[in-house]
Amino acid sequence: MLAETGLLDGCEVTSHWAAASLIRAHHPNILLAEQRVLSFAGQGQRLITAGGASSWQDLVLYPIMRFAGMDSARQVSKIFLFQWHRDGQSPFAALQRNAQHDDATIGQAQIWLADNYARDRALASAIEASGLQERTFNRRFRAATGYAPSEYLQSLRIEEAKQMLESSSTGIGDIANAVGYSDEASFRRLFRRLVGLSPAEYRRRYAFPELAAMA
Repeated sequence: MLAETGLLDGCEVTSHWAAASLIRAHHPNILLAEQRVLSFAGQGQRLITAGGASSWQDLVLYPIMRFAGMDSARQVSKIFLFQWHRDGQSPFAALQRNAQHDDATIGQAQIWLADNYARDRALASAIEASGLQERTFNRRFRAATGYAPSEYLQSLRIEEAKQMLESSSTGIGDIANAVGYSDEASFRRLFRRLVGLSPAEYRRRYAFPELAAMA
């Protein structure tokens, strides 16, 4: 609704990650930074936009902090059990880019990768199964899904790792192996880059309580 007024044209704003593609399609003049929880724009930073549904808490706390001071904001957060979402929205964003398209060959490749993402040479095998040249496969895959094939495969693996961290006590090294990474250190670096948290931090924050205590 705010975007329709034109007030946000040329401004850097945020919104819920699930709405990012819709906003970009209908409001190309808006500079969208959906990984942020709060974003400030306009004269005197008077336009404040919030990301995820629960980031209204940050939206409440920020003007209190801005106009009444950090101590007041901290006191309000304690009284109402509010929590700053310091890590942004990245931990919550799954494979949301263009899930529906008309390229049947790429659709079959996506299904194959979803079933075989942990295999050695998973991407090479998917390309071979498609019958396409690698360059053609890469071009069509990005056009259909919005992802480079390697990026898509990484996302599949990391999403499965997140599920395992949330729901099991399996060691991080074993999780890395289970999703297709033989080098635990490389897995940890990739996880932090894509999620914004280390695997251990993610488990402490999002696992079932009895599992988080073991992290």
